[in-house]
Amino acid sequence: MGAAQLVLPAPAKLNLMLHILGRRADGYHELQTLFQFVDHADQLGFAVRQDGQIRLHGAISGVAHDRNLIVRAARSLQQASNCALGADIWLDKQLPMGGGLGGGSSDAATTLLGLNHLWQLAWSEERLAALGLALGADVPVFVRGHAAFAEGVGEKLQPVNLPEPWFLVCIPATEVSTAEVFAAPELTRNTPPIKVAAVLEQGGRNDCQPVVEERYPAVRNALILLNKFVPAKLTGTGCCVFGSFPSKAEADKVAAQLPATLPSFVAKGSNISMLHRTLQNLS
Repeated sequence: MGAAQLVLPAPAKLNLMLHILGRRADGYHELQTLFQFVDHADQLGFAVRQDGQIRLHGAISGVAHDRNLIVRAARSLQQASNCALGADIWLDKQLPMGGGLGGGSSDAATTLLGLNHLWQLAWSEERLAALGLALGADVPVFVRGHAAFAEGVGEKLQPVNLPEPWFLVCIPATEVSTAEVFAAPELTRNTPPIKVAAVLEQGGRNDCQPVVEERYPAVRNALILLNKFVPAKLTGTGCCVFGSFPSKAEADKVAAQLPATLPSFVAKGSNISMLHRTLQNLS
């Protein structure tokens, strides 16, 4: 990580349910979803630069440096706060692209919180979340770092306390396009709104799952396979599918039975994100 002064995790999230209520005039979709974090993360290292430059090291192939959400997050915070300092940022990418785990949004949120700390800006979480929303609808949930029931385009957050099971997350070898899923004519967009209490009691489904299963055979096959052991679900509009277990041992046991062609990881569900637990230890 070079001479990093601060190393922080950018954890994954799972959408435990995702209902599409309708399409708005601006083209975005009105949705309801339940976010929970898992203890599996990208790692970001930060060091202050005096020359105002933002430099990302270990960037992702196929993503131009200046288009990367990490760089965009750093520059937007720099501009909004009139900060003359810059940063070297190192990325150790662990979360798959297009996986539905929120990797890019999580990286952006970790950048905002990390640089707020290093540049000593003393911005509130609320200000950082508002800035993050311009980068992506999922960024605020990572900035706030608490499991939440989300509405609107995903930006209206109500913190919730959920059971914290162990999750087995499978990563089919395909990258799902969120834009394609939301543009699909067969996507149902008329699920009636539900109250958070009802979600906590009875759960919910992922309205995007039938579309992804139909268009991405690798995802369909992973769901069929995982369903043999545990009820399996798609997270978000990505390729990753998951099931929950009461213990790590039970999740590991199923993971060991999956074919080598289907990578997976086991991680603990968490209502407070790894990022926020790390930041609490710094203060």
